[in-house]
Amino acid sequence: MHFLKKFLIGLFIAAISSLHLNAQQKPKFKVIAFYTAKSDQAHISFVHEANKWFPQLAYKYHFSYDSTSNWDNLNAAFLAKYQVVLFLDTRPEKSEQREAFQKYMANGGGWMGFHFSAFALSKSAYDTNWDWYHNIFLGSGGYASNTWRPTSAILRVENSKHPVTKNLPQTFKAQPNEWYRWQNDLRKNPDIHILLAIDSTSFPLGTGPKAHEIWHSGYYPVVWSNKNYKMVYVNMGHNDMDYEHKYDKTNKTLSFTFGNEVQNKMILNSLMWLGKGKKVK
Repeated sequence: MHFLKKFLIGLFIAAISSLHLNAQQKPKFKVIAFYTAKSDQAHISFVHEANKWFPQLAYKYHFSYDSTSNWDNLNAAFLAKYQVVLFLDTRPEKSEQREAFQKYMANGGGWMGFHFSAFALSKSAYDTNWDWYHNIFLGSGGYASNTWRPTSAILRVENSKHPVTKNLPQTFKAQPNEWYRWQNDLRKNPDIHILLAIDSTSFPLGTGPKAHEIWHSGYYPVVWSNKNYKMVYVNMGHNDMDYEHKYDKTNKTLSFTFGNEVQNKMILNSLMWLGKGKKVK
């Protein structure tokens, strides 16, 4: 009888262990992050930070996280393995990569882009040559201007009913960032849901030294979604660096994007919402 009891207890423990192992082996959803990390030191710093932070988040909340700097992986066969795509710093440049991404999104894929992933400027290395992405998908159009130096801003929730802003305070202080202004007024786009914007208590925002790098008024969306896609754009993703000693090549990071509990909650909300999207065809 004693042997039978020990045997049954052993079976129970084995069953529980098996269930736990299976749960670990089957993530709720899979995330793939694309990045370049070659030019701006602040963007490189953010990419390295993201590729350390997201795996920790994935372990805690039971999803998987992979990353790649090979943008040729932006193809139908590769993307079919993942429910969510992240652009950490740049965007795809080849036509076949862009076509694959557009089809992925049209078929129900999830996407989150950070900071520079929305950048486009005529006659620059990131030209305004992808109309669908910048004007239809993001809705923002090209880059217009930015604040400088990277500075914290008070952000205001514009849509408290969206899953991305769930349980966020009405206003909160974000991490230091280079804040972007866009050519298009997103308030006039019926497809865009503005989720967070810079609160007026942030002004003046930026320290210069150039006068136009300091904002004193205006409306600036920083997180938004497009109702026709499972997507979120987040303007954050530019760490503050020791620019005064950049020629010493120390590249010291002075602030970290993921060093903010409320901001992190918004990013987690976004991922969990995107990961519940319909199955990609």
